[in-house]
Amino acid sequence: MILTVTLNTALDITYRVPALLPHASHRVDEVTERPGGKGVNVARVLAALGHEVTVTGFAGGATGAVLRELLDPLPVRDALVPIAGTTRRTLAIADAKTGDTTQLNEAGPTVTPTEWASFTLSYGELLADASVVALCGSLPPGIHVAAYAELIRQARAAGVPVLLDTSGDPLRRGIAARPDLVKPNADELAQLTGSRDPQRAARDARGRGARAVVASLGPEGLLATTPDGTWQARPPAAVRGNPTGAGDSAVAGLLAGLVADEPWPQRLRRAVALSAATVLAPVAGEFDAAAYEGLLSRVAVTEHPSPL
Repeated sequence: MILTVTLNTALDITYRVPALLPHASHRVDEVTERPGGKGVNVARVLAALGHEVTVTGFAGGATGAVLRELLDPLPVRDALVPIAGTTRRTLAIADAKTGDTTQLNEAGPTVTPTEWASFTLSYGELLADASVVALCGSLPPGIHVAAYAELIRQARAAGVPVLLDTSGDPLRRGIAARPDLVKPNADELAQLTGSRDPQRAARDARGRGARAVVASLGPEGLLATTPDGTWQARPPAAVRGNPTGAGDSAVAGLLAGLVADEPWPQRLRRAVALSAATVLAPVAGEFDAAAYEGLLSRVAVTEHPSPL
């Protein structure tokens, strides 16, 4: 079982408008609602690929109830912990004219110490059946900045590999707890290390505690720096569409490759193909299956020489 943790779940709402114009009223052509937050998106992609997956984190209030209702028909196990606060919403405004998307993200509910203690107890029980765990996204108010470091240590004690996908101080604290893999984007990696050179920054991140680093480089694909070597995987061509959730699909691809014990080049091909196919899908947490199959064999992977 793959376990995904989303401490700051969300109800993802997508508005489609003919054209997004500042200071103007807009007629919305289409509205979609999906259960969201980074780890939830990861879980939905993994389930679509046929993996057994459990989602945990927090959900509360009317928005949390809607999120859980939307999760119910999906082939994922809901192990979300209830809280008194109301789950946040995220709003994506998709511009049909340009293909661009504007994202508005709420901060999330405040989690109490009692609710956090309840979660860590449940998390420990879930680890007993997990083959790998992914810790994804921002921390809601009330959760201490070293929360991911605590969860990484808990997973390591249980012998469960950990992927960490977050940013800022939670990433800085979490990486020191020695996760098996971190997946920042280029900006997050630069913020962590102070270097704008992705290869140098990835090596620095490994020195800070991560066993492997896979950095998202936008249109340039993924750069993986691992104990086995360094590779870059690039999509065959730039794709236009809704990029929301593309990074989460890359995480799903990396997790799928990890549980299958695939070599790194194949893991990266899968992750890049899923990411690109997600840009072509209308909402986060979904991917264009036909595009994914077509892209999988066309992703170029090159090995970088080790630094002297």
